[in-house]
Amino acid sequence: MVIGEYKPTRSHLLKIKKRIKLSENGDKLLKRKRDGLILEFFKLLKEAKDVRSDITRKLITAEEKIAIAKCVEGVIGVKSAAFALTDNPEIKLESRNVMGIVVPRIEATSVKKRIDERGYGLIGTSVRIDEAAKAYEDLVEDIIISAEIETTMRKLIEEIEKTKRKVNALEYRIIPDLKKMEKVIRLRLEEMERESIFRLKRIKAH
Repeated sequence: MVIGEYKPTRSHLLKIKKRIKLSENGDKLLKRKRDGLILEFFKLLKEAKDVRSDITRKLITAEEKIAIAKCVEGVIGVKSAAFALTDNPEIKLESRNVMGIVVPRIEATSVKKRIDERGYGLIGTSVRIDEAAKAYEDLVEDIIISAEIETTMRKLIEEIEKTKRKVNALEYRIIPDLKKMEKVIRLRLEEMERESIFRLKRIKAH
């Protein structure tokens, strides 16, 4: 900030004081926002860990179920059952607001299906295929949940970093510069007042 931007007058001193107050209030609000975002991030981090743990467990289960199904039905039988599916899951992206940040909301439909909705005939297929299909449906649901959580977390991290930069700019550059400016103008006004008094005394003396 250039000192020349402000003249050493009472009105400019008042403007500086108002800017300092606004900047300090802005600093407090940004800190609250930053702290709220951090709390939200750690809340989501716990959810993300839980979902990832579920995904790992469900992936192992799904792989075991499909391996059993291949042994019972053969690879061709399993592939035939998979290709029989006609109603594919649908993913719809929406948005929601988290502390002023727009984050994605992922809506998935037709992920979990009843046995009669999977396309293959109930007669001639093993229950092992049903178990494998259900295991993968459970897995896909958790992957979709994980995608929403982790995308939201990335958005939160970006906003936390942006807010931190604003707080730092206010605390270490803008507010100190304004306070220096206030001090310079105040000292100059005091000096001008002393000079004015001195001139008046000289005029009266003559």
